[in-house]
Amino acid sequence: MIVITGGAGFIGSNLAAALEARGERDIVVVDRLGQDDKWRNIAKRDLLNIVPPEALAEMVHANRRDIRAIFHMGAISTTTERDADLILANNWRTSVDLWDLAIRYGLRLIYASSAATYGDGAHGFDDDASREAMGRLVPLNAYAWSKLIFDRRVARAVEQGEALPRQWAGLKFFNVFGPNELHKGAQMSVVPQFHRQIASGGPARLFKSHRSDYPDGGQLRDFIHVDDTVAVMLWLFDNPEINGLFNVGTGKARSFLDMANAIFAALNAAPKVEFIDMPEAIRDRYQYFTEARANRLRAAGFQRPFTSLEQGVADYVTRYLTAPDPYR
Repeated sequence: MIVITGGAGFIGSNLAAALEARGERDIVVVDRLGQDDKWRNIAKRDLLNIVPPEALAEMVHANRRDIRAIFHMGAISTTTERDADLILANNWRTSVDLWDLAIRYGLRLIYASSAATYGDGAHGFDDDASREAMGRLVPLNAYAWSKLIFDRRVARAVEQGEALPRQWAGLKFFNVFGPNELHKGAQMSVVPQFHRQIASGGPARLFKSHRSDYPDGGQLRDFIHVDDTVAVMLWLFDNPEINGLFNVGTGKARSFLDMANAIFAALNAAPKVEFIDMPEAIRDRYQYFTEARANRLRAAGFQRPFTSLEQGVADYVTRYLTAPDPYR
């Protein structure tokens, strides 16, 4: 049995699809589906069970001898969520409880951290897993903070020689895009947002720059296709001896204008871009640059090339966003 928390979400549902494609049949999704179309992300999967998050601990206890690995992708990932108590309960408490269960039953735990833990990037984007290094990071929102404090809890356990899960790995996902993210609304990647603008005949709307060292639309992100994030998780699943905290990004920052142009190219449309003012509410804390240092992931043995921005966007647009059924 393989357990995926947040298994109906964006990355989790793509992982479930990839595991099923490899012949895995006993996949358990732990998630809440709500009243939108999130259920469509797993509608094509042949699942062993779908479990609500409040029943997670009981399910793990009852199936502890059959669980081969837990992929913990579930979290409140909305960066604009202001209820810190809610975020703490869902992101921190659930992670700590799963960590303790994995230790108690000798299980493997691969969990989602986030590049948001790096804050404004003033201290770089190095996945240094030491308590000292992580103590210098300053997250910009409660979601990022919830991810960072769990990374720091893991670092404490490692440095103090505490008991650990049979395998543990934290993954600092950068700017992920790809199929099965439509339920995220305003929190989905810019690819479907730009695609909707362009497909309706309008321009792609990009933020103006409010820094002299970046042109309009020249703000940079480490965009990574969801298939690459899944490839990292499958590699960890196949190599249970590997533990650690790893950046999951391409290591190559690209601009939002590059992203828009890739969508125009995928649609065989002439580029048409409009630059709009960045909202004042986010202007002072807007990230102009993110780029993963991927050397630790490569040194650990992950050698698969990452998908180029153009190739990933073309696949997403032509196979999903323009298709009658946009779900994987």
